[in-house]
Formats: sequence, structure tokens, C-alpha cells
Amino acid sequence: MALKGAEIIKKLPKTNCKECGYPTCFAFAMKLATGGAKLEDCPYLPTEVKAELEAAMAPPIKLVTIGTGENAVVIGGEEVMFRHEKTFFHETGIAILISDRERESDIEERIKGIKALHFERIGQKLKINLLALSFESGEKAKFEALVKNACETTDFALILISRDTDVLFSAANLCADRKPLVYPITRENISLAIPKLKELGTPAGVKGERIEEIVSLTSNLQDAGVEEIVLDPGSKNIREAIRDQSLIRRAALKKGFRPLGYPTISFPCFMYQDAFKEALAAATLMTKYAGIVVISQVDKHFLFPLLVHRFNIYSDPRRPMTVEEKVYEVSTPDEHSPLLITTNYALDFFIVSGAIEEANIPAYLCIKDTGGIGVMAAWTSGKFNGEAIADFFKKYGIENKVKHRKLIIPGVARKLKDELEEELPDWDIIFGPLEASDIPKFLSEEWKE
Repeated sequence: MALKGAEIIKKLPKTNCKECGYPTCFAFAMKLATGGAKLEDCPYLPTEVKAELEAAMAPPIKLVTIGTGENAVVIGGEEVMFRHEKTFFHETGIAILISDRERESDIEERIKGIKALHFERIGQKLKINLLALSFESGEKAKFEALVKNACETTDFALILISRDTDVLFSAANLCADRKPLVYPITRENISLAIPKLKELGTPAGVKGERIEEIVSLTSNLQDAGVEEIVLDPGSKNIREAIRDQSLIRRAALKKGFRPLGYPTISFPCFMYQDAFKEALAAATLMTKYAGIVVISQVDKHFLFPLLVHRFNIYSDPRRPMTVEEKVYEVSTPDEHSPLLITTNYALDFFIVSGAIEEANIPAYLCIKDTGGIGVMAAWTSGKFNGEAIADFFKKYGIENKVKHRKLIIPGVARKLKDELEEELPDWDIIFGPLEASDIPKFLSEEWKE
């Protein structure tokens, strides 16, 4: 459980030296409790006290990193059972299963298809995160060839799946620099696996037939110094999976039970052979509370809804989606191009910019930072009024971008026109259409020449 500021202050030296950047030790303690400061900021904290506080302040669900670089997948670190309580921080990793039993040509085609699967939504790129490489052929050389191929042709994070411990760690040794997740670590192979895990520094995917068995395995790994662990309770269907995932999450968050304080992995690809049931199970487990879901589908008609579903779950409900404040150039405008303005609410931007592109008329689109709220709410709160827009014009030198003096404002902002005519007396303020879908027609008529 997270420590409160009043509990942390008891451990601090209470010198009020201000060297941490805060006026008092109590202020520093309060910042520590909310994650706004680091223990390293206190120069007088004894080593043993620092270690004690680090252990006590560690997240109830440990962060685990699979892969390296910008494509590394970070899971865990969650703090709440339900998204509306705060937010979920680290989105579920979606892994595609590839078996070494498949033909080489089919594997090549599968990997090619996975690499091409990426979509854009509200300025965010949605894509697959991991490849789950499975040893099913019975031929060690074929599995190693699959692992080498994945390393050479992709930059995805990797999951290595083999019940043959020798094959598993032989393959892990080939790509240890990519920090793969090795799976499964079970009661049968844990004694052989521990020294290899410590040597290679790879995360361990623990599998048990029941949650009690997982507790025993994670405790042994903890005692051996293996810190990055991912849990698989061995759920065989969606009902068991929801039960197991909820029990693990609740034990970690509500009870502070460290042996279960790790992210989880689930395998809808092994639960169901039917593609629709597999996709339904994957979507359910993203909500309840899998850190990784492994699926067999590469069809974009199944994957796109899953990617959007994940995006919606892991968008912070406390913060609207926004885009950067600036003047956007749509289709290479010039000094005679139309000039439009709206808020930095992401949907406003993408709908309006898309309509401008559809009109095939190059334009400048001014995006004013309103904290991510829409036109009318921003106007009533003073973030999108005449004075604010006039300041925006000065900041970005709008008068130097175009020779004309016509500004198109959102059609719903009827009261904004008078304010702008007062603040920008040299500009002709034009109402745009009420609906963004009418922008192409509006621009073609308004800007015929």
C-alpha cells in the first residue's frame, strides 16, 4: 500500500535544510507521497532508511519491461482496480503467436503482415507490441531459426514459449540483448531456470495451475533475486480468466500481497479456436486486467477493434485528448490561403483538418490551447475569447502569414465575433459552418479564387 506523507516524515532527518528544493521536510514528504519528488533529492537520508522507504513506497504491482529501446513494452505499475478511480497507466501489450511448426513462407508472410498493422487514431499510433514465438515443432534448430528471423527482421519485443527448458534458454541466449520474456517457468523447471534468468537478465513468465502455486513460484524467484516476473494463473476459459485476474489484482492492490504484485499474461489464443471468441476474450482481458494478451489473429478486421478498445481503456479519463498549440499548415498553404481557428481538443483538430484536406484547398489551421476543451466551454471559461485569440495572433505572427485579413471562426461561436472585431479591428471575422462536414463546401464557395 502507498505510504502517506505523515508516515514518510517520521523517517526523514527533519533538518529543514531546503537542499531538496522544498521549504520543509514535511513538504518534501508530501511530494514523495504523491510521486512528485524522489528519495535521492534528500542528501541526508541514511542508506538503510532509504532502502526501507524504497521498499515501502514500491508500487503494489511491479513494473516489468520486456524488450529494449523505444519498442520496449512496459507493464504493471497500476494503482487502482477501476479506471474511473484514477487511471490505468501501462496499456496491455498485444502479442501475436507464431509457431515454428508453420512453413517458412507462411512465417515470413505472417511477420510481414504484423509489421504492416498500424493505425492512427486522434494522433496516436495503434499497433501490435510483441511477437510470441512458440516451440511446437520438436526441432530445436527450427525454433532457433524462428527466433533469429524475428530478431533480424523486426524490432518487436519478444516472448519465447517452450516447455523444453534447454530449448527455451538456448533461444533466450540468442536474443538476450533484446530482453525477451521467457515462458513458462513452472515448479518443474524453476530450479534450472533461476541461474539462467539471473545470468541473462530476462523477465520470467511464471505459470501455475492455480494461484497458490504461483505464490510459491514467485516467492522462490524473489528469494533468488529475480525481480521481473509476469504471472499466468493458467486460466482455461474467459470465466476462469476474469476470476483469476481479479483475484491477483485485488490481492496486490487491496492487501499489498507482494508475491502476487506483478503484471499478468493471458492466452486467448489457447482458450478458443473460434476467432470471434478469441477476440472477445482478448477484449475482456484488456479490461480485467491482463498486462499482455497473446492472440493468433493477424486479420486487421479483428485487430483494429482490439487496438481501439485498448486505446480507449488506457486514455486518462481525467484529461481530454489534446494536440499541440500552433499554426498547422494543411496541404502547403501560401499567403492567399484561408485561415481558420479552433481549440486544441483533439477531435476538433482532426475533424476540421480532415475536412480541409477533403476540400482540397490548402489552408492555415490555428490551434489555440484551451486545455483540451471544446469551443463553447473554452469561450465561457475565457480560454477562447477575443483577447486570448488576439494574443495568439501576436505570439505566432499570423498577420505575416497571409496577405488577406479574413479569419474563419467556428460557426457555433456566435458571440465570439463581436469580441474579435474589437480585439482585431483590421480583420474580417467570418463564421464557418455549424457542422464540420460542411467545411469542404464552405471553403470551395468562400475561397473560389
